[in-house]
Amino acid sequence: MDWLNDFPPHSVSASDDLPALMLTHLKSWGIISLIGNDAKSYLQGQVTCDVVQLPTDQSTFGAHCDAKGKVWAAFRLFHHNEGYALFEPKSAVEKQLAELKKYAIFSKVEISASEEVLFGLFGEQAQTTIDSLTTDRGDVRQLNTLAGINGSAVKVDQQRWLLVLEPQGAETLINHIDALKVEESLWRRFDIEAALPIVGQAEQNEHIPQAINLQALNGISFKKGCYTGQETVARAKYRGINKRAMYIVKGYSEAEIGTETALERAVGDNWRGAGHLMAHYRFNDGETIGLVVLPNTLEADTQLRLSAQPQAQWSLQPLPYSLDDE
Repeated sequence: MDWLNDFPPHSVSASDDLPALMLTHLKSWGIISLIGNDAKSYLQGQVTCDVVQLPTDQSTFGAHCDAKGKVWAAFRLFHHNEGYALFEPKSAVEKQLAELKKYAIFSKVEISASEEVLFGLFGEQAQTTIDSLTTDRGDVRQLNTLAGINGSAVKVDQQRWLLVLEPQGAETLINHIDALKVEESLWRRFDIEAALPIVGQAEQNEHIPQAINLQALNGISFKKGCYTGQETVARAKYRGINKRAMYIVKGYSEAEIGTETALERAVGDNWRGAGHLMAHYRFNDGETIGLVVLPNTLEADTQLRLSAQPQAQWSLQPLPYSLDDE
């Protein structure tokens, strides 16, 4: 499938206007699929969100935790192929899949990593384009009106849609759609600006759900029944034990950061380790944004810097949502 490699970088500054319609191959993302008579009940007992109450035309954030409430994966959950799909970073799939399967032998459910192709369609014309591909009108739609394209379209925000397609349908879409093909880092930019958690392999079992702001994204139900890690998640809400939150940070980097993602924070005249960037995006003028989990007691004007590039200061940015529980 060489056509999946035809998604070049699209260099922009923060103030640049973007094309009206863009398509990217989300090659660093994956899908875990659950199908079977017990898929709903099994998943309900494993994750933080309320699977039972999820309408077929909606998606929800959620997390899968270990017994201590630490997150294996943060995902977007939706109905797909007569079952459920969990959309998450591909690097988290292997470990989470093994944990999710642990007790499945006792239930009628098939759990697997999907081989479907994932696209991100975004821009001001994304909504109109999705409307032309299906007669459905919810936030989760079946693509069924354009010959050869079958799969799901999931609304991420006002100008972004996730497409989950079989390989043949993916190739058909590329041949039909009039969109600029771009490398997936541009999609990551909008995830960061929306402060959506990106828990890859390096972040697994590091944080409880509230430390990555899932309560603010309606990814935790405090009314559903028991699930793995619930005791810790409930204590974090009702006893205030959570001392961390995920923030957007902004600074300057002379070159692509790569794996040198450690941040430090100013403490008086000294600097102390603060955490690692979960994700980052560098504009073509060097301005860089990222997501990082930090103590939730930091002052808004706390100075930060990259350990590997200490000459440039970084700062906390406003979140697009409130972290208040109520």
